[in-house]
Amino acid sequence: MSAVPYPVRVEGRLDPELSRWLWLVKWILAIPHFIVLLFLWIAFVVVSVIAFFAILFTGRYPRGLFDFNVGVVRWTWRVGFYTFDANGTDRYPPFSLQPEDYPASYEVEYPETLSRGLVLVKWWLLALPHYAIVSFFAGGSWFAVSAGDSHHYRDWGGSSTGLIFVLVLFGVVALLFTGRYPRGIFDFVIGMNRWCFRVLAYAALMTDRYPPFRLDQGETEAAAPAVSEPAPYEPAS
Repeated sequence: MSAVPYPVRVEGRLDPELSRWLWLVKWILAIPHFIVLLFLWIAFVVVSVIAFFAILFTGRYPRGLFDFNVGVVRWTWRVGFYTFDANGTDRYPPFSLQPEDYPASYEVEYPETLSRGLVLVKWWLLALPHYAIVSFFAGGSWFAVSAGDSHHYRDWGGSSTGLIFVLVLFGVVALLFTGRYPRGIFDFVIGMNRWCFRVLAYAALMTDRYPPFRLDQGETEAAAPAVSEPAPYEPAS
């Protein structure tokens, strides 16, 4: 683990008791969210373009625009956590861009300044190695992010299936027959989602910190280790 936490926090707490069958219809129940998210991601693209020029000329990501885009990704992660990005909860996601008391959370530390030079290359060039990995995790629709078509961050129709979807499918089938969601599968799925959402924040210009090539599994992000205070100097007697 890095001593300094990455400025993007992606967390998801597995409900102790999940319905054996509700996952069969969650994709139908979530349709209102998918419709709203379609328009939110269109707005996300527009806001990202405005932020690009703001960073290029001022070195700052306007706070209101930043909070909006973080909210769009936060909403997306909640819906994904409810459906086939994790199926980690049966609680219906709130229609909100704001932090809520929900098992899935997404936060990005606001950067006071951003590099004017990096904004020109990080989203299409520097992030390319990560795009290949997250496309394997989340499906080929991730390449749309690198092309600037971010509202297709998730291929809701399922025509581009990644490892996350496959493992979640294994998990819900086990849930159906045993009443338990395998913890190992869940932790691995959360780790892959965490990697994807870190890359998304970097590609969307929210941070200059390059995403680590690291699969941090588990429900929560690890905090930075405490730094012990040096003992006061005592002269020898």
